[in-house]
Amino acid sequence: MPGRRDEVLDAAMEVLGSGGLRRLTYQAVDGAAGVPAGTTSNHFRTRDALVDGVVAHMVLLDQRDWEVFSGPGWQGAGGTEGEAGAQGAQAARGSQQGSEALAAALARVVLHLLGPGRARTTARYALLLEAVARPSLRDPLTRGRESLTRWGAEWLRELGSPTPQAHCRSLYDYLDGLLLHQIGMPTEGFDPEPDIRTVLTAFLPRD
Repeated sequence: MPGRRDEVLDAAMEVLGSGGLRRLTYQAVDGAAGVPAGTTSNHFRTRDALVDGVVAHMVLLDQRDWEVFSGPGWQGAGGTEGEAGAQGAQAARGSQQGSEALAAALARVVLHLLGPGRARTTARYALLLEAVARPSLRDPLTRGRESLTRWGAEWLRELGSPTPQAHCRSLYDYLDGLLLHQIGMPTEGFDPEPDIRTVLTAFLPRD
């Protein structure tokens, strides 16, 4: 069961995703969370601290999504960075279709981020756009991105990528663009898996 701090952060993502950074006030977050006035400020003494908290919360939720939606062969990849990726990839190495398993897992995550996790997706893009005018936002966003890159690069390393960090950044760039287009211009019957598989095929050695 989520604690009060997590409830506040979930509400902050909802506020960000629906109204952008300009709407991210203590009052708005308290209202969205349905908590007593002053709760958000008790947990986050400054607005910058609240933004940092939201970004860290997004990273944690992204990792949890991986655990939930990875399915057989990749379950458990949400542990420590080196250990978790090695565990997931070890299972994948036992199959000749490791990249297909990864593509299917990533597709499940994408569909979740366009559905139940949509507020997190729109909140992330709201922060990215705001970072154009407010460079101070770039540091927490960069830290969050690099954390996920270090973690995700282990999947690609164990599947044979010669440059897993660079390939993981390119993969995330592709997924970011995919999500953005589907948020703004949704495609009926959207299935992300075939194109994700194509991208992974370009990164990984052929048998």
